[in-house]
Amino acid sequence: MKTKLLILTLYISFNAVYAQNNSINSNIQPLKKSLELPQIQVIPIKDSQFDRQYELYIKLPEGYSNDNDIKYPVLYIEDAMWHLEILSGSSEYLMDNLILVGISWQKNLHPTKAYASRFRDYSIMKSSNQEHQAKYNYGQAENHLDFICNDVIKYVENNYQADPDNRSYFGYSISGNFGAYVLLTKPNTFKNYILGSSTYLMDKSFIYENESIVSQKQKDVNANVYIAIGTLDNEKTIQQAKGLDSFLKSKDYPNITSKLELIEGFDHSSAFPMISIRSMYWLSDLLKNLKS
Repeated sequence: MKTKLLILTLYISFNAVYAQNNSINSNIQPLKKSLELPQIQVIPIKDSQFDRQYELYIKLPEGYSNDNDIKYPVLYIEDAMWHLEILSGSSEYLMDNLILVGISWQKNLHPTKAYASRFRDYSIMKSSNQEHQAKYNYGQAENHLDFICNDVIKYVENNYQADPDNRSYFGYSISGNFGAYVLLTKPNTFKNYILGSSTYLMDKSFIYENESIVSQKQKDVNANVYIAIGTLDNEKTIQQAKGLDSFLKSKDYPNITSKLELIEGFDHSSAFPMISIRSMYWLSDLLKNLKS
């Protein structure tokens, strides 16, 4: 296992040098700005409800085909500017039939903090700090989920050979929190959920206050959940991750599997590379029987 991880880490380091060019959908004109990596298409997209501008960073698998009979699984990635590179390298090494869709933060929202919109888009609750609430408008996860469903997924599945039955989600820290929110409130949005070092999953008893709604929505769900956190992370956050895993398992949902992995000796920041790579191993096992 250590040898595989070492090889994979070296591969990721040199991925940008050795990556091969992909064929690009002839109907799409990618923009050469923002995030520039081999094989990445940069597509502007608007939140139709609030007229907010975002970008999608789309990577098609080598040998991608427009044949209507071929459908590809898709991994949707929040906080894409931080997460896409390592996931691109590791997924290419492990899954040769996966479409990656990175989702940017809102463009041109803050003059110095490009990531400012993540506090608004990924958070479930409003902040009790009035100054912070006024500055970042916390608690708009529901609106962001509408954007993902009505604009992002719709665009991807209308323009690419994306399999609507094999959507996966990757989020880390507060974007992992958003993924947990999606799982609990609109679980059929994705089939596979990767929730790394998620924060505030159980804060203000969100799950317990909405347990009847959550339980009802999970009855007909078919989902796989990977929850991971470093053992040196904040103790409260560790307990919240354990709490979500326990909640999912305690309800004995017939078609929901949950795996909790504690990354020994890593904190919130240092656990990210390990969780990213291990989660791609987990996802590749789920998708290994899919044929493109």
